[in-house]
Amino acid sequence: MSLRVCLVTPFAWSQPHEVNEHVAACAEALGRLGHRVAILAPSNSARELAAGRRALRLLERKGRPLEGLVALGPAVPVSRRSSVGIPVGMRANLQFALSAGGFDVVHAHEPGVPSLSYLALRDADALAVATFHSAERLTHPPAKKQRERLLARLDALTATSQAVAEAARARFPGEYRVLPLGVASVGAGPAPAEQRIVVEWSADERATVRAALKALAAQPDWRIDVLRTRPRTGRPYVPSAVRERVRVLTALDGRGRTASLAGAAALVAAPDGWERLRAEAAAAGVPVVVAATAEAAADAVTAAAEGRLPASGPAGAGGLDDLGRELDALYRSLQGRRRPRGPVDPLADRPWILADLHMHTEHSHDCSTPVADLLDHAEAIGLGAIAVTDHNVFAGAQEAVRLAAGRDLIVIPGEEVKTDRGEVIGLFIQEQIPRGMSMEETIAAIRDQGGLVYVPHPFDRLHAIPRPETLHRLLGEIDVFEVYNARLLFEAYNDEALRFARKYNLLMGAGSDAHVLPGVGTGIVRMRAFETSEEFLISLRSAEIVRRPKSLLYLQGLKWVAQARERRGRGTGRDTRRIRAR
Repeated sequence: MSLRVCLVTPFAWSQPHEVNEHVAACAEALGRLGHRVAILAPSNSARELAAGRRALRLLERKGRPLEGLVALGPAVPVSRRSSVGIPVGMRANLQFALSAGGFDVVHAHEPGVPSLSYLALRDADALAVATFHSAERLTHPPAKKQRERLLARLDALTATSQAVAEAARARFPGEYRVLPLGVASVGAGPAPAEQRIVVEWSADERATVRAALKALAAQPDWRIDVLRTRPRTGRPYVPSAVRERVRVLTALDGRGRTASLAGAAALVAAPDGWERLRAEAAAAGVPVVVAATAEAAADAVTAAAEGRLPASGPAGAGGLDDLGRELDALYRSLQGRRRPRGPVDPLADRPWILADLHMHTEHSHDCSTPVADLLDHAEAIGLGAIAVTDHNVFAGAQEAVRLAAGRDLIVIPGEEVKTDRGEVIGLFIQEQIPRGMSMEETIAAIRDQGGLVYVPHPFDRLHAIPRPETLHRLLGEIDVFEVYNARLLFEAYNDEALRFARKYNLLMGAGSDAHVLPGVGTGIVRMRAFETSEEFLISLRSAEIVRRPKSLLYLQGLKWVAQARERRGRGTGRDTRRIRAR
């Protein structure tokens, strides 16, 4: 089965760039396997920008899928030190392409800096993969908020070398997969008309280039091409004795490098040089010598002229086919994370009810709402079901179930449990679950009672929440994911939860997280009536999230007043638990 893949690069496609070369290799390798690939990139080419606008219009008007290069807008500087933001028009084009493109995978390259790639991971609802290319662009550690947001959106971390993977892991922790470079195999070139050696230019290794040129003076029938790759600036000093036999070349792209390497007797590579250049030389049948010192560079020139260098062997792993197989295996391994869509609603004949799936009573340490008052209020405002989820205690839920007998209100017994890595709610449980266990142990305790795992306010960084890697690791254990919590200070946290749930087709829940009566019902789910936990999950497949927000300052103020009254009551010996917040 072919996949629709979106590759995103932050660098101008109209200009040569090493990241873009790898992106182009990924697109070609995936295309060979039958996948449909679109490349989203900035560009400074008027022709590419016009073609990109035309592709987006055809997607909007006729639903034609995006394929090949789609230029979203003009390029902007990409750097940690740059304060230039992404233009509004480009951001709008990106959001539209991702939302309407129907992609199975969004693969962003070099997202560790503020750029188009980071925005793509932020806005994508598809499975997300990140590839890091350069350790230099990871010099400064990102802010904690940026790091957590990025990791929460990612399904796989990759790098183009082991060194880059180590540098990226220090800033974005996780398991990294090193991708092949994706160098096309061109075979050995024809025998050169003249004996020629290619020397890689490195501004930091001028001594090795000087030594190679000096050794050339002893080989009158040979010549040297000094090849500038990274950076493409600067020139070596060429002695007058060999000036006629030395060329300084600039390789702007893979085609130019292939032409420079074809037929060469050897490539003398800089120790800090470009790994892709070495792979290209091997693919072209050119022996590669890494000159760590000036003496090694001179010896390499002499050995090549005297025919003492061993013939180059096969290029080995790192070709286009290797890259394609690696990406194909990675993408397909991620497909199992997305849950299949549920069948037709078997509860279609049931009446619709409104359910608040997260609230507290006086049994919670930070709430003073009596259980009986909570039930009366829930019925009065038209709720058909509530979940009582007190903090680390189950007595409130038990009392609510007992008092709800004979009412038209469904009460789901639950508990909001504090684990060593955030909070998790158990619904339809039978007894109290102790706090302080690991997330895995708490989930196992919920399962042992036949309960359901409900993850509350998963991205509210003002609460105790699981780390992104914990969420991804336990993705298969989540029954319900809370996408709307009415008590969150920042609505962006709810939006992040909604995007996460949509991405993996998780069942969505909502709750008021009420600690005072006026907060009950501010976050609810419109769903079919249910009787068992199994029917509850089935009903959520066709449910709708309903938001009825109230001023958080008002609700929090009521909570503080109720807590203050309770403290004063304890000090005077009076029972004030039944004082209602009006």
